[in-house]
Amino acid sequence: MEPLVFVAVLSAAMLHAGWNAVVKVGADRLLAITLVAVSGAAAALLAVPFVTPPPPSAWPWLGTSLLFHTGYKLFLAQAYRTGDLGQVYPIARGSAPLVVAVVMATAFGEALSPSAATGVGLLASGIWLMSLRGGRAQARPDLRALAFALGTSLFIASYTITDGIGARTSGSPHGYTVWLFLFDGLVMLTILLARRGREGLAAMRAHWRGGTAAGLMSVGAYWIVIWAMTLAPIALVATLRETSVLFAAALSVVVLKEPLTRWRTVSACIIVAGVVLTRAG
Repeated sequence: MEPLVFVAVLSAAMLHAGWNAVVKVGADRLLAITLVAVSGAAAALLAVPFVTPPPPSAWPWLGTSLLFHTGYKLFLAQAYRTGDLGQVYPIARGSAPLVVAVVMATAFGEALSPSAATGVGLLASGIWLMSLRGGRAQARPDLRALAFALGTSLFIASYTITDGIGARTSGSPHGYTVWLFLFDGLVMLTILLARRGREGLAAMRAHWRGGTAAGLMSVGAYWIVIWAMTLAPIALVATLRETSVLFAAALSVVVLKEPLTRWRTVSACIIVAGVVLTRAG
């Protein structure tokens, strides 16, 4: 991975943790996630005249990705209703790099070097440790939050692979990203209207400032990731993106006043070691 791509993906990780913190702070998770998606769609709409639309060969990938992204958002909203940001966020991200690495190596022949593969394993282990032992002072994590977070991680792995291949197929990661965000916002708005009706729209207007900021962070974060996946191995980008758990842990402690435990500190060290090996690979 080139240094520019490496730094860009780390920046995307920070942005990703930021918009997830906004969703967690909001009292209504579905409303917050929908507002993020709609704000992202509005930003994408402004960019439509400046990008090349995806070719016909990329549309099946984009359509499949929309299904995965929708499932991801719905599961994430439920996970945040039952667990801490510092616990839900890591497990929602923790399994995805391993799944992506295995699928890309076995199905697409994109295997990682031994050093990078070791880094992926370390990073995923640190994320899991942070999730299982890094929340509030309970002996075990809430099983409902654990189940929803694990389901979220499977959707993450699925849309990561789909978008990586789709962006490569399209030949223009920028065009692919713009249309993905545009349709994603429309899908989430439709779901909100079906569940809440016009009351949902009124509630969105009351929180548009925070939602717009989170939406812009969401667009910037994933736009960088999709671009990076056209220049570097998808599994490597997917893994490095999960350093966002470090930023999420910091936000959960500083902003949400969740505890900084010994296990979170140990987990963070393991994650950093994984990042170093990943970069070396």
